[in-house]
Amino acid sequence: MATQESDDTEYVSVADAEELREEGRIVTRAGGRAIAVFHHEGEFQAVDNRCPHMGFPLSDGTVDDGILTCHWHHARFELSCGDTFDPWADDVQSFPTEVRDGEVYVDPNPDPDLPPVEHWTDRLRTGLEESLRLVVAKSVIGLADEDVAYTDPFRQGLTFGAQYRDDGWSSGLTILSAMANLHDALRPEDKKRALYTGLYRVAEDCRGEPPKFDQPSFSARDLSRERLESWFRETIEVRDREGAERCLQTAITTLEPTEVADILYLAATDHLYMDAGHTFDFVNKACEALDHVGWEHADEVLPSVIPRLTEATRSEERSSWRQPIDVARLTFDAYDELPDLAADGADGEWDAPDGFGDTLLSDDPEEIVTGMKAAVQNGATPEQLAAEVAQAAGRRVAQFGTSNEFDDWDTVHHTYTYANAVHAAARRTDSAATPDSLAAYRGAFAGATSVYLDRFLNTPPTPIPDGTEVEAPDDLRTELLALFDAEGEVDSAGRLVAAYLRNGGDPAELKTVLGEGLLREDADFHTLQNVEAAFEQFDRTEDPAEARVHMVATTRYVSAHVPTRRSAEQTFTIADRLHRGEKVHES
Repeated sequence: MATQESDDTEYVSVADAEELREEGRIVTRAGGRAIAVFHHEGEFQAVDNRCPHMGFPLSDGTVDDGILTCHWHHARFELSCGDTFDPWADDVQSFPTEVRDGEVYVDPNPDPDLPPVEHWTDRLRTGLEESLRLVVAKSVIGLADEDVAYTDPFRQGLTFGAQYRDDGWSSGLTILSAMANLHDALRPEDKKRALYTGLYRVAEDCRGEPPKFDQPSFSARDLSRERLESWFRETIEVRDREGAERCLQTAITTLEPTEVADILYLAATDHLYMDAGHTFDFVNKACEALDHVGWEHADEVLPSVIPRLTEATRSEERSSWRQPIDVARLTFDAYDELPDLAADGADGEWDAPDGFGDTLLSDDPEEIVTGMKAAVQNGATPEQLAAEVAQAAGRRVAQFGTSNEFDDWDTVHHTYTYANAVHAAARRTDSAATPDSLAAYRGAFAGATSVYLDRFLNTPPTPIPDGTEVEAPDDLRTELLALFDAEGEVDSAGRLVAAYLRNGGDPAELKTVLGEGLLREDADFHTLQNVEAAFEQFDRTEDPAEARVHMVATTRYVSAHVPTRRSAEQTFTIADRLHRGEKVHES
């Protein structure tokens, strides 16, 4: 029936009361929305006709004993107020009703129970707690629609992940931090996808895990940096998690952020390439996460990395680092010389000599270590040395031979993301400030050793395209995404990107296309990491030809790992369509 305004302009006439008692339910439109009005147990009740879960019409559902059940996924709602029994479904909007002169009236614009930002923040909390992808996606989209800065839901996911996983920092929080780092490079719609990707991965990481209980700082406030550093590194050495956390909490309370970061970086380099590089990368990602939300949250976030330090595999314990050449001993010997080498080069200025990059890719580990020691002695800063190692690691990925086993992609990838993290650490801290503070130098030496150990994965090396092999694409997005839609186009994708950049293509456009290609996929942890590291290295590399290596490398890596089923994108699309008012259940 047609709706009719009453004298009270807040209410709208929607039905003849007697007819509605006989029919039991009707669907009407009021206030720009479809409203289902029910007569049940002698009362008139009205709710939004769209199930908040996935939009199925609730008028097609069942009402029994005061409960409205949707027939699509069997979400249940308390009919009088719209509250759900099922956290994955969300509450349905209910509307006040009145009967006047035999007519049923509905208020289509009641005051919300909660402001939208508060509602979506609460829903995000539920999505994280229950590990509900659709709820997370709806919350991200809802908050973005309210112009909430990405850092707010990012902070919520960050602190949740640090608190609700006793095993500490893992892939979910790393992905979340990496997605925040990518934020500025993405299309507006992909900014939401990136945040959704990081948040639901945090939720999956925490599902079924016991929560973390924090250790307090020491009461003393006059402990020196040197003492706290010594205590922290010793507790990590003996794998004393609780003691390490008390030392770290005290450092957070009493020291500057760069000093806290440096202590963590030092502990992460006391042993070689811990957990295949993940330990250092996770520590660095925790620091980068705090750059987004503020270091006042350090006491909530940083202790989560301690299990990564105390429980890590130490590469000097692995036979590959001991046989047939004891590269672990070679690296540790270089560590011992670093204070004197850094002191010798303190007043020098170093530019990488011709062929230095080739030295880092040498088949002779002694040549590599000797070249790096000479660089430090001649004034190479930690940032300069770390950048050279990251470039060499990028070349390993760019030249990865597809005749290798597929899983070996991860071997060169681990070295690359480790080297990227060391480079970031060198930029963050003055790691050569004191003779005992040489974390980035040490990380660079361990990274160079890992580059050496990856040499067989470039045998023979795939040539890095210089951009002349194919014509520059007329439409980068169409051509590159088409290659990502097919399997086995690793080299074709690399050549296309090289041609695009060599011929003056806009790097920002390339990043948006790579971001789009990445975020539509069920990309695994390493693929998400790889793209973020490549963007970072591209931006930090001044020479165009060397910068191009990083984009070729990550394009080849992504191409090797796509296409996927894209189930996460399907969930995000459903959430987006629901938010825009589309009928998801109809074609």
